[in-house]
Amino acid sequence: MQKSEVHQQLIDFWNINMPFNQLLGLKLTRFDAEHSEISFAWQDKLIGNPIHKILHGGVTASALDLAGGAVAAANIIEHLDDINPANISASLSKLSTIDLRTDFLRPGRGKHFTVTARIIRSGSKVAVARMEMHNELGEHLAFGTGTYMVG
Repeated sequence: MQKSEVHQQLIDFWNINMPFNQLLGLKLTRFDAEHSEISFAWQDKLIGNPIHKILHGGVTASALDLAGGAVAAANIIEHLDDINPANISASLSKLSTIDLRTDFLRPGRGKHFTVTARIIRSGSKVAVARMEMHNELGEHLAFGTGTYMVG
C-alpha cells in the first residue's frame, strides 16, 4: 500500500466518518508528513458572538486541532517500516492531543477559512505542530501549537 493511498483513505475517513467534523463543516483537503490543510465555510450555526457575527472560538480551536492532529498522523505513517492496515490502525490508535494552545489574533470574520499545519518536532512518543488560520482575504485570524501523543 502506497503512502498516498493511505493518506487519501484517512482524508476520506476524517471527512466522512467523524460526526463532529461534519457538524462544523471541517474538510481535510491536504495531508502529508510535512503539512496539512483544513477548510470550512462560514455557517450561522458557528457564530460565537451574535452581536458581532464572528466565529466561535471553539470552532477555531477545533479546526486548529484537526489540522495539527492530521499532520501528526501523517508523520506517524511516514515513520512506519511496514505500511499495512494493521500497523496503521495500531499506530494511529495512540494518537491524541496532549496540549493545544490557541492564540486569537483577530475576530473570526469571513466567508471561508483555511487552517494549515506543519510539524515542528516529531519524536517516537510526542509530535509538535504549528497551525495557522486565515480567512478568504488572507487575514491571519489565529495560530496554535499542538502537542500530540504519537507513540
